[in-house]
Amino acid sequence: MRQRTFPPMERRNIMDKYSQFICANTIEMDLDEIARNHMVPVHSKDNESSISHLQFIETTVNSAKECFGECSDPLIRVSHPIKGRIPEARNKPAKDLLPSETTLYYERMAWMVHFPHITARIGTDELQLAVGGVKAYNLDNLYSTKDTLENFKVFVGFKNTVCTNLCVATSGFKADLKVNNLAYMSEQVGNLFFNFSVDQVVDDFHQMVQTTLDEAQFAQLLGRVKLLNAMPKKLAKEIPDIGLSDSQLSSVAEDFYKDRSHCRNVDGNISIWNMYNLFTGANKSSYIDTFLDRNVKVFEGASHIQHALSGGERSWYLN
Repeated sequence: MRQRTFPPMERRNIMDKYSQFICANTIEMDLDEIARNHMVPVHSKDNESSISHLQFIETTVNSAKECFGECSDPLIRVSHPIKGRIPEARNKPAKDLLPSETTLYYERMAWMVHFPHITARIGTDELQLAVGGVKAYNLDNLYSTKDTLENFKVFVGFKNTVCTNLCVATSGFKADLKVNNLAYMSEQVGNLFFNFSVDQVVDDFHQMVQTTLDEAQFAQLLGRVKLLNAMPKKLAKEIPDIGLSDSQLSSVAEDFYKDRSHCRNVDGNISIWNMYNLFTGANKSSYIDTFLDRNVKVFEGASHIQHALSGGERSWYLN
């Protein structure tokens, strides 16, 4: 078969899709850069420091190590830069500012570490246990005092080593971690990690491998997800929301035929596991502040479809 070639930019985008756990509107960052050069936002009414990106990562990783052992270095992606300047440069045009006269922090940040010694094999894919989180200052009230609770999102789940997709079950996600000190943060994330059942989640994934959709069912499913996105809320409230946008569904449709690891079988069928990975792969284009929530909705949606096909309650998506 003739090998397909790509222009340089297209090749880079394809590699990004498989090598990054989130892609949309983000840049790579490391802990040293954050520690050295990034400002920490303050609560404006008392000028007290908020919990920084660095403190969030270090506190959560330390709690994860107590439960799971040693892990990799954090992979960090940031977006939405907030730029400033020192008082002495207040009258300078932006183009004339020196690096020493500027300040910077990023409003939104997602990060992940993985534990190479805790693995599972699902079909032909190897998974590694992963822990991470999201911080989005736009969800906080920084115009108040330090006593105001700050918002964080934390997960424990798996990273698919084939494509770096995150596989996060509902039981491994804390969407509304609200804290104003590191001790309470450590306690809360420690409880999440301690109560997480690796075996249960792995068993859920194995069941997805054993259940398949034919091409007609897959096409109906995508159409129904798109229909749900346009449906009035009062009609949609009883239907599980898979969470993908219309543009992400287009990516799923393309990958049904072209994805190098999770596309359809030669007979046109696709396992729920491969469908789930097409969904989590498309979710990489979500913004940081919606990324984890959508990832969990994808898991819930895939589990809902798997349950319906295995003889459980009928699904609106497949009627």
